Amino acid sequence: MHPDDAPVVLLDEDRRPIGQLPKSQVHHATTLLHLAFSCYVFDGSGRLLMTRRAPSKRTWPGVWTNTCCGHPLPDEPSAQAAARRLREELGVQMVRSQIALPDFRYRAVASDGVVENEICPVLVASVHGSPQPDPAEVLEYRWVPWSDVVVLATVAPWAISPWAALQIPLLAALNHPLIGGGGGGGRGGAVDEGVHRGGEEVGGGGKQEQLGGAAVGRHDARS
Repeated sequence: MHPDDAPVVLLDEDRRPIGQLPKSQVHHATTLLHLAFSCYVFDGSGRLLMTRRAPSKRTWPGVWTNTCCGHPLPDEPSAQAAARRLREELGVQMVRSQIALPDFRYRAVASDGVVENEICPVLVASVHGSPQPDPAEVLEYRWVPWSDVVVLATVAPWAISPWAALQIPLLAALNHPLIGGGGGGGRGGAVDEGVHRGGEEVGGGGKQEQLGGAAVGRHDARS
């Protein structure tokens, strides 16, 4: 099945499934409420694996965000969906995960008018293997200290995806063992601070500007 043909679960205001649509038909100016997930992968040093969305993505192309996002298939648990998408997008194997924010919901409007409107449980996880991004999904990636990610979301939320800008402060308020390196798991592959594009290091220095400069346009997020 082509990813654009994968069914997305539509929801009512009580979060009950009411139907399905192919992914290619879901996101537009009047996007219906639907089921999604966000995943944050940490290594043993407390760094978050951040990714920059491929330019071909329908929503927020070229923008830096959390590790992985997606839509569970009908009857697919969020953790299983996250493991599937981590394999497909980044070529890594999930070894541990927990749902940290089970009830997260948001609505955001991109500069081109495309709307995200999701019930979006947020998972934290650790993985095995070095990222090997699918260029159709991920333009580049980097491991970023969690404290820097929290600062970025606070002082420059426009530099990252609207869902990440909302989720990161909520995650930072939790005392969760997997967040910020507190809970074991592997190093998650990469051990340097550089930006990687398809496994090739293309920059470093740990500067937030490298993330902020990746944002395209402006977003207006409303919960």
